[in-house]
Amino acid sequence: MYVCSCFGVTEQQVRDHADAGACTPRQIASACKAGTDCGSCVRRIQGILGRGACPRRERVERGVPALAADTPPAAALASAAAPRPVTEAA
Repeated sequence: MYVCSCFGVTEQQVRDHADAGACTPRQIASACKAGTDCGSCVRRIQGILGRGACPRRERVERGVPALAADTPPAAALASAAAPRPVTEAA
C-alpha cells in the first residue's frame, strides 16, 4: 500500500528504511523523499515508525550525548539566529 502518493513510496519501503536505521519522518524523507512534498503522509509515517527501538532515541533517553553527525554545526545555528543587516535598494 502506498504511504506517499507524491513519490510512490510504499509502506514496505518505509519499514525497510526504518530497519536500516531511520528513526524519524525526517530521516525517512532523507532516504526516499516521502513527506517532503504535500506532507499529508507524515502522520502515517510516524504511525509506521511508532515508538519502537531507535538507537538515537535510546542514546538520548540514557543521557548519552548525540553524535556530531546528529547535531547541526554551531556556525549554522549562529547564522540562523543572527539578525540580517538591513540594506537599502538602489
